[in-house]
Amino acid sequence: MKKQIKRNIVITGSSSGIGQALKNHFIANGDFVLGISLSNDDYNCNVSNFEEMKKVFDDIATKMDKIDILIPCAGLGVYGAIELIENAKVKTQYDVNVMGVINAIQCALPLMKNEGKIVNISSICALFPIPFRSYYCSTKSAVSMLSDCLRMELCKTKIQSTAICPCEVKTNFTKNRVNTYASNEKYGDAPSASLNKITEREDKRMPIEKATKIIVKIVNKKKLKPQYIMSFRNKCLYQIQKFFPRSLVLKVLTKMFYKSKKK
Repeated sequence: MKKQIKRNIVITGSSSGIGQALKNHFIANGDFVLGISLSNDDYNCNVSNFEEMKKVFDDIATKMDKIDILIPCAGLGVYGAIELIENAKVKTQYDVNVMGVINAIQCALPLMKNEGKIVNISSICALFPIPFRSYYCSTKSAVSMLSDCLRMELCKTKIQSTAICPCEVKTNFTKNRVNTYASNEKYGDAPSASLNKITEREDKRMPIEKATKIIVKIVNKKKLKPQYIMSFRNKCLYQIQKFFPRSLVLKVLTKMFYKSKKK
């Protein structure tokens, strides 16, 4: 059996959820892994603050001769109507989910020595718009597009960029999500009713062990595709929607996710 080469891996958001599961797996595999999170990690850092991240990666450079794999996994969710969510919460959402990824990439690339992998954790929400999860969907769409553009820019190197779009996974993400139930005459009880419908599906989420296994398999591939969609169902739906008018796709998704008890 061919001996596994020890790799240098940096993961953001590795103190909980998917990031933590990936970190634990790679460490058990014999890789050298350093995690960056807001707290309870190898480095406690606000990923949206470039100066803090730069200091972290300067220190990482003293412990790793190069970075083989970067997995920007830090993220948070904000739920509610676009019109009614406070701008401060929106800014935090974009700062963590988008600027956090950008900061990690900018700091890690100089340490990748013209080869390596950048595995961006996007979401199925980047592919399917969902009412009242608008800001989260748009941040993950930004991550997917950023990953594609980065892949193109790095075409003359051996550094690969990919975006993985997980389906809903059983983590504390839902528990930690910032929910805004505010409403007015436009929405009625839709924000709360739609959230309750999503919450009812908690038990149907993919076990984190299965999600981790899938992501690890992707990370270990020699050649990465630009994008990976987790779950056969979501892969099929993503392909099928391309054959229908956008207006029809939005109507179907609205019927699926926009819920209201009041007439």
